[in-house]
Amino acid sequence: MSTLLLILKEITHRKYNFVLSLLAVVTAVAVYIAFFTSAQDSQRETTRLMRDIGYNLRIIPKETDMIKFWETGFSNYTMPEDYILRFAEKTQDEIQYRHLLATLQQKVTWQGMEVLLTGIAAKEVVPKGVAESSMIPFAVEPGKVYLGYELVQKTGVKNGDMVDLFGKQFQVASCLPETGSDDDIRIYGHLKDIQSILNLDGRINEIQALECLCKEPGDPLDRLRTQLEQVLPEGKVIQLKAISDARREQRFMLERFFARLLPLVLVGCAIWIGALAFLNVRERRFEIGVLRALGYGSFRIAALFLGKAIIIGLIGAAIGFFLGTGFAMSFGPQVFKVTAKSIRPIYSLLTWSLLVAPTFTALSTFIPAVVAVTEDPAVTLREE
Repeated sequence: MSTLLLILKEITHRKYNFVLSLLAVVTAVAVYIAFFTSAQDSQRETTRLMRDIGYNLRIIPKETDMIKFWETGFSNYTMPEDYILRFAEKTQDEIQYRHLLATLQQKVTWQGMEVLLTGIAAKEVVPKGVAESSMIPFAVEPGKVYLGYELVQKTGVKNGDMVDLFGKQFQVASCLPETGSDDDIRIYGHLKDIQSILNLDGRINEIQALECLCKEPGDPLDRLRTQLEQVLPEGKVIQLKAISDARREQRFMLERFFARLLPLVLVGCAIWIGALAFLNVRERRFEIGVLRALGYGSFRIAALFLGKAIIIGLIGAAIGFFLGTGFAMSFGPQVFKVTAKSIRPIYSLLTWSLLVAPTFTALSTFIPAVVAVTEDPAVTLREE
């Protein structure tokens, strides 16, 4: 009788052992797939939410007086706008700067009030190999402005009204909500328009950027300054440490959570499968003794147990993948609302499951299989 036929007959005869072993594999695979898929969603969600906090790097002219900078909130020096294009020539692996945005801001008196006049570039600059996903909170069109909350309260302007900015007419694109920051006294305009108003064509005084989440050891600010020295020696970088630390800690906390939880699940399932295999060996001692007495070799006896484990692994991998993916697809959008539309099955994991799960079950069954082939058939049959 062929080994495969013996395995199938044993599965049919001991259904409960097969079902319980299969359940262990399905659980292990489903939990892994669900957690891995959810981890991808969670990382995307965390990255998106942390990104939405805002830029955490400010690049300003090197000669800036930092005392005056912190007093006013901006540099009193300017630099050429095309400095920002130097970052576009660098690749993702060379620098940690992402989402670079050229800005120009100065404090001016408008309608008897001191306001922050801020020009924003229409588009971010990204290094080579970085996906273009804009962080700009709103794109200001030429000829339009956004007014801060306090300015709106003082002037009474509404969306669509025309306002005069130093002899030039602009349409109010939006009246911004209260923020509790100096943005409430800010007028946002297109960079070219603000440059024209301030007679600073082609000049900017700040590049806002986002630091990528890298795992390299050491102080990230030291690396950022070293890289900036290579790309733009005329500038200096300021890191908004609270935002940077919050982004980094949130990202790594999730990674540590999944890294610690999944091994516990896998070890638990391995013990589960191994225990069932031991019980299976114990129940089949007399059968194994008869087979050995009939001339079945150690290899063929071991193949009965390992073959069954591989079959369980293959079936469990397929069922576990679809169960785990279904769970992630069903509950993921409820948890990760920002990235809900990006949740997709990871079909490459099915291939890995079909390769890893049979190996996993075979290794879990290895010790019981060794016990089975080392049993002395004479002792076993005499006991029976």
